[in-house]
Amino acid sequence: MIRRAPRAPSSTPGAARATRRAFLLAACAAAGAAMSLGACATGTFPFIPDHYTFSREQVQEAVQRKFPYHRSVQQLFEVALTNPVVTLLPDRNRVAIRVDAHLASPLMQQPVDGAFTLSSEMVYDAASRSVLLRAPSVDSVDMQGNAAGYAQQVNAVAALAATQLLTNYPVYTFKPDQLQFAGVNYEPGTITILTNGIRVQIVEK
Repeated sequence: MIRRAPRAPSSTPGAARATRRAFLLAACAAAGAAMSLGACATGTFPFIPDHYTFSREQVQEAVQRKFPYHRSVQQLFEVALTNPVVTLLPDRNRVAIRVDAHLASPLMQQPVDGAFTLSSEMVYDAASRSVLLRAPSVDSVDMQGNAAGYAQQVNAVAALAATQLLTNYPVYTFKPDQLQFAGVNYEPGTITILTNGIRVQIVEK
């Protein structure tokens, strides 16, 4: 009698993903024993760990390109915004941007200076492969001089600036090869604001 060898059990999708992950880890290790896994993840073999973190300084550099900002609002205010400073707000999972503000208006006896603090959440846009600022809001308006008598109008100017400056503005764009390795496609998932950077979860498609 001829006995048939037992058939190997079929692999499940979870097992296949685990196998691919093990292969990627082995490939990363083979690339250089002296490299840490984190270093490997940011070099030749991207995203073998399950996340990628970019810094506050990278956000600062991206936001800086939007300034200086000059606008005329309803022919009543001339607004100039300069010197953006990015702050991370992990307790709110948002990014704050403080800007110096200069307002001039025929309604006021003389131009006034002060600051706006704007904040935004961060989302991933698959079409552009970019992490974007979205849903901006005005956290505070601090103006000197006689601007206090026009608080409603000044707040409207700040809200307009927040919308025009921050809505859907990309602060980090992934390269195509950063989201693919060894035939496996990846995509960003949950975005978490930390005290020292922005952590983007990387998941297999």
